Amino acid sequence: MTVTLVFFATLMATIVWWLIRQTADVQPWVADGDARGLANTDHLHTSSIKVGLGVFLLVAASLFALFISAYMIRMEAGDWKMLDDPQILWANTAVLVIASLFFQRSYNAAQKQQFASMRNALLLAGVFTLVFLVGQLKAWQQLSAAGSYLSSNPANAFFYLFTAVHGLHLIGGLWVWGKAALSFGDAQSIRQRVELCTVYWHFLLVIWLILFTLLLNT
Repeated sequence: MTVTLVFFATLMATIVWWLIRQTADVQPWVADGDARGLANTDHLHTSSIKVGLGVFLLVAASLFALFISAYMIRMEAGDWKMLDDPQILWANTAVLVIASLFFQRSYNAAQKQQFASMRNALLLAGVFTLVFLVGQLKAWQQLSAAGSYLSSNPANAFFYLFTAVHGLHLIGGLWVWGKAALSFGDAQSIRQRVELCTVYWHFLLVIWLILFTLLLNT
């Protein structure tokens, strides 16, 4: 439990550091009529969006940390039975890693203004994310077929909770992904959306790797 919480503390510290970086160069007092003031206003708007994402990630990380703390405490009860995790979780994990890699590839292409490559990578990232979500539903079906229902064991309940909450975060992210994949604005706006998606998917990949490791070992 201590190792997991330390890891979450490190993750939160990383998010805070990222937030500080987004606002370090913002100077909102520059006059609006000045060309530098207009450029700085755009930078301030971009930074505020990134700060919003960072705050959301902090809240999400805190939520998962609380769930994991409750999970570790509940394990100490006498009615806890170790869950036989579906083998499909290994394939699902590999799929989510691939999705995150395609988001990174899309971001790199956006930075170079290679928008055709960006959209191709972005599309594949979304497809692999959908495959991951379908795979998680398949894992639920396998557990149900084996008689591992939500109410039959506390470990089962936490498995469904972890995968459901993580899946809902991904589904919410797909809405932003759709806007990024269909965006036709200026280059800066497109790069911003792709960057936010990439950061978000990397975060959810890290969260899933923590949850997956925890489920495998408990």
